[in-house]
Amino acid sequence: MSKHINDIMLFSGQSTELESYHLADEKLISGNPLQSVQNHFESPCKQFNVGVWQSEAGCWQVNYSEYEYCDIVEGSSVISDSQGHSLTVNVGDKFVIPAGFTGTWEVINHCKKIYVMFEQQ
Repeated sequence: MSKHINDIMLFSGQSTELESYHLADEKLISGNPLQSVQNHFESPCKQFNVGVWQSEAGCWQVNYSEYEYCDIVEGSSVISDSQGHSLTVNVGDKFVIPAGFTGTWEVINHCKKIYVMFEQQ
């Protein structure tokens, strides 16, 4: 099926619901950061998502089943793997977290990212 220019999704000006939440207690390491997500797009197969995520300061455990491209647009965070190696990410940093990554995500100061996720089946 051929797609046309009207099938291109522009996120600017789009009214997407903002979902705010706190993490489950078993994931928390420090703080109780309020987080929010605006998922602007989900593919019909539900494996591909694009949106905006943000969080207040805090630290929690992560376990990625999906591949995630991130573009940090506000703040900074420290991502650490299960062996204790860490990477500090700041405004302008763009990176991919591979499926299977486990460790922690610590928001140093309010962090906002644009994400693109792909969940393998």
